[in-house]
Amino acid sequence: MYSKIPLPTDGSKQANKAAEHAIWIARESGAEIIALTVMETSSLVGLPADDLIIRLREMLEEEASRSLEAVKKLVEESGADIKLTLRTDEGSPADAILRTVEKEGVDLVVMGTSGKHGLDRFLLGSVAEKVVRSAGCPVLVVH
Repeated sequence: MYSKIPLPTDGSKQANKAAEHAIWIARESGAEIIALTVMETSSLVGLPADDLIIRLREMLEEEASRSLEAVKKLVEESGADIKLTLRTDEGSPADAILRTVEKEGVDLVVMGTSGKHGLDRFLLGSVAEKVVRSAGCPVLVVH
């Protein structure tokens, strides 16, 4: 039924819960999981100190790596034979997720309700809401 499932992750509890659901669906359907983390580098534009920008970028890359490794560990611990692709993108998280949906021709997006960032914690989450409204495929939002 499903062949490709993007799993946006930021390492949050909600993202890890979504990963558990994506793993179950992938195990049952034979789908590939595309774990995707997005570095929001737009906030670095205009910062005055080059050294500061370099260090902040390194921190974003480290956080992205940790988020993807957490998904990899969950897949390994599941014992399921699931194809897992790890990806890092830059820019707006919602836009990056939607680019992946379009580029990969995915069947289902599985994502958490909100992540680590600001106002996303209060409602559905601005990223999840934009993906639900704009994706050309079903979106499973895990709370």
